[in-house]
Order: sequence, then C-alpha cells, then structure tokens
Amino acid sequence: MERGERPWGTYTVLDEHTGYKIKRIEVMPGQRLSLQMHHHRSEHWIVVSGTAKVTCGEQVKIVNVNESTFIPIGTNHRLENPGVIPLVIIEVQSGEYLGEDDIVRFQDDYHRVEIDVDKIV
Repeated sequence: MERGERPWGTYTVLDEHTGYKIKRIEVMPGQRLSLQMHHHRSEHWIVVSGTAKVTCGEQVKIVNVNESTFIPIGTNHRLENPGVIPLVIIEVQSGEYLGEDDIVRFQDDYHRVEIDVDKIV
C-alpha cells in the first residue's frame, strides 16, 4: 500500500485500478493543501472525521462528517482543516491519468509552487 508523508499530513492509497484511485487523506489541524488543479482527473471527497474547508473554483464551503463534495477536472481547489482534530477524507480520483505529477500549484504554504522564469519581468 502506497503511503506518502506531506507537510500538511499523510495520504494512503487504498485501491487503484484503470480509471480510478482511492486515497485516505489526513490533514493535521490548521494545515491546508496547496491551491491546485489537475488536467486529467476529477476528485470526489467524502469527510469521515473532522471538518473540511473546501475551495472549489470561486466557492468556499464547509464540509462536515458524512458529507461530500466534487472537484471537476481543471477546477482550482484546496482542502483545509480549520478544526482542532485531524481531518480525514476519502478521496476518489477518476480520470485517464492519475499520476501524482498531474498537479499545477497556484499557491502553497510550503513553498512548492514552481516559478516560471519566463514570466518574471
């Protein structure tokens, strides 16, 4: 089982097959993932513990335990834990390509945004 440590918490791949990947994502209190988007996959997030603050496009909402939200392909999104206990979600990715490198970061608390030197004036 693939497991990854990140500055915001951890993820574990629970199942993976052609066209889908299922992850358990744990976000520590007060932490958040980068504002990002994917070219090749959509994501469905189900909150199983804690409270999620979700940015999807221009909309920001709170998602509670046993609630879910959908992130369409190509939509800017962010997952945050505004609470005091770990946030645990189940993420179902769907798409033609599900690699970890299908990510474009726009803002990141941990300095993981790529700088395009051609755009620096």
